[in-house]
Amino acid sequence: MQNYDAFSHAKTTANIDFDAITEIFTQAHSEGRSSLYEHEVYRVMESIGSETPPQVKLIPRGTRPSDDELMSIPGKKVVLKIVSPTIVHKTEVGGVRIVEREPSKIRSAWRRMMYEVPEKYARWIERHPDAAPEEYAGLSGTALEEAISLDLKGVLLVQFMPPDSDAFGNELIVGIRRTREFGMVLSAGLGGTDAELYAERFKKNQAIVAASTKLTDGETFFSYFRQTISFEKLAGRTRGQERIVSDDQLLECFDACILLANYYSPINPDAPFIIDEFEINPFAFTDFLMVPLDGLCRFSLPEKGVTPRPVAKIKNLLHPETIGIIGVSASRENFGRIILRNVLAEGFPKEQVRIIREGCDEIEGVRCIPSVDTDGKLDMLVMAVPAQHIPAIVDEVIQKDAANSVMLIAGGLGETEDSQERAKQVIAEINKAHESKDGGPVFIGANCMGIVSRPGGYNTWFIPENKFPRNGLGTPRRAALVSQSGAFMLFGLSRYPHLSPNYMISMGNQTDLTLGDMVTYLKDDENVDVIAVYAEGFNDLDGLAFCRSVREAVLAGKEVVFYKAGRTPEGKSATSGHTASLAGDYMVAESCVRQAGAVVAQTVEQFQDLFMLAETLHSKKVEGNRIGAISGAGFEAVSMADSIDVGTFTMKLAPFSDKAANKFRALLKEKRLESLVSISNPMDVTPAGDDELHVEVAKIMLDEPTVDAVVLALTPLSPMMQSLDIEKGDPFSMHNEKSILSRALELAKQSDKPLVCASDGGVLFEPMREALNEAGVPVFQTADRAVAALARYVQSRLHAKSIRCGGCGIR
Repeated sequence: MQNYDAFSHAKTTANIDFDAITEIFTQAHSEGRSSLYEHEVYRVMESIGSETPPQVKLIPRGTRPSDDELMSIPGKKVVLKIVSPTIVHKTEVGGVRIVEREPSKIRSAWRRMMYEVPEKYARWIERHPDAAPEEYAGLSGTALEEAISLDLKGVLLVQFMPPDSDAFGNELIVGIRRTREFGMVLSAGLGGTDAELYAERFKKNQAIVAASTKLTDGETFFSYFRQTISFEKLAGRTRGQERIVSDDQLLECFDACILLANYYSPINPDAPFIIDEFEINPFAFTDFLMVPLDGLCRFSLPEKGVTPRPVAKIKNLLHPETIGIIGVSASRENFGRIILRNVLAEGFPKEQVRIIREGCDEIEGVRCIPSVDTDGKLDMLVMAVPAQHIPAIVDEVIQKDAANSVMLIAGGLGETEDSQERAKQVIAEINKAHESKDGGPVFIGANCMGIVSRPGGYNTWFIPENKFPRNGLGTPRRAALVSQSGAFMLFGLSRYPHLSPNYMISMGNQTDLTLGDMVTYLKDDENVDVIAVYAEGFNDLDGLAFCRSVREAVLAGKEVVFYKAGRTPEGKSATSGHTASLAGDYMVAESCVRQAGAVVAQTVEQFQDLFMLAETLHSKKVEGNRIGAISGAGFEAVSMADSIDVGTFTMKLAPFSDKAANKFRALLKEKRLESLVSISNPMDVTPAGDDELHVEVAKIMLDEPTVDAVVLALTPLSPMMQSLDIEKGDPFSMHNEKSILSRALELAKQSDKPLVCASDGGVLFEPMREALNEAGVPVFQTADRAVAALARYVQSRLHAKSIRCGGCGIR
């Protein structure tokens, strides 16, 4: 026996016999199998320290067991289960029977199952052809039944261990699954035959929770599980329910499963086998014993890993000293020509730019060279050429060691079936280069819209400046926007010009550099406090690398905002067609990224809102979830109170001290509004409240120790508010020294707590909203959206704080 804990710094009570488990896999593999039979799964359970696997006896096909053998399982009843490498859901095909423990009844049920199961399974396959095992492809009727019958290995006699209760929620599913993006994932929740239905119909993380086994430990996973309905039922916290399992038992089970997963993992270089799926469904509970009633396990042999990419060369990509561009037309407007103009317009020195083009001396004052290596090694090469030319140029760049980093602008490299072979050719050449001493160049794209690097002083977007002027990007902020979709980034920044990150990076297809690579670099970049990521899919195991870097970024005091597209089957199909992404299981992605410390947006609008708040409020202190709210209209006060609950988190309306209440009374009396305005939270100061009243009420709230953040809903249509973009001196001008604009900006500077504004009104008041946003005071069109966005943001900040304070649980 050995306690394998090489991957974890966390304490564990699990004691696992990996040698015994490996022997089980070895024996199955020698028989040509990639899955374990149920009785072998129970042997694995014994080897990880499970306390109560049932007693079992295999009756192989063609044998004639004695009465003593049939009676070797204790109890008044016995369970018979069909044994087949192809039948997973036994109950649906009559593969499970409970009979009296009498030899004649056991024989009768056993013989009946050997004939009836092939018939029922054949009918099931004919109704569900897409779910048929490969072994039975093209078979039907009698031929299919015969093939199924030949695969039956016998019947398993299993000890009948009735649960204490068969009420809803009293069964537990625990499973390990190898995922393409995140490696090994542990899940647990409501078990039984309806486990999938529960997971689909219950609210997120209510029926089942999941986590990467490399990003958690048993204790942390148990803290996630405690939030499920499953735990509520098992712990006896519902009406008429008694506790049927101890917390220690669950914790030990999760500990053992995490260690099992991390040993037989694709990222363990010493793993003799890889677990693809291991599941107990369900665990039932008898007299405080966890009893596995069914189990499955699929496994495979280890595969060769991918050569690491030289991520450090992203510095050459984001901060190049020299830029080369191939694909610039000398006579017409094309993508290459637009990129050249944008690079120069951003201020990158002409003498540090090269155009790779034969037969031409210069274009727009930039020197042309005939080959990529004519003038020494480039820091960055932009390839704005048709996709069919890319393989040859990539090969030339690698062979001549002509660039440290390469940007592949063209599409047609993996998005469609016709281009997949071309993409494989390019990827193979790049990966081969990474095996060289210095790792070769790094490539971003293909299907990349380009990069805007404010610290690097360049813009390689192929969008004409008059369609997206440089000054429309606003004052640079200490943030990075990383997007697989260039259009998503472009459209979002066009709609929200106050979002103004230092880096705007279009990843494209992730032919080489991945989302995980980019976050790995940006977490250490001194120009970045906030990283916002739009993802459509992760490369193999890159979801895990991404989450590790997210956690490290959070531990370093940075914020990560994340949105994952492709949550539905239709959405997955669309993302695959767009950027050659293999969109993975959304629930797993969301859980892993959130647990790593990122704030996960559910919609594109939420993503924009959360990114704006992170950009503008990163330097503010967030100590709790108590909010102060001010409005100038009754409906806004109600909508703010209604928006404090965002499903997974609830803000609290902060109480006010007597000292604050007295200040409110004095202020209202001074404004002669004491008879109209009640001291409450939210506080409706009515349309009669002027600019000064709005801001002074907000100031009192921000000064209150009981308030952690304030939402100030302006009333721009009120006759008392100076909110129009008109000449200074006009009674309604927002440019006046005492206007709501100048007062709110000053208040935001003075306070170290978050101040978020709302300004409900049409295009007349857009200039005031933009002025607030540009100055770093986040403002929303409506008060309810402001409160809901702030609630999600505060939740993420508090979660990140708990990660920094409480130990990361990552390894």
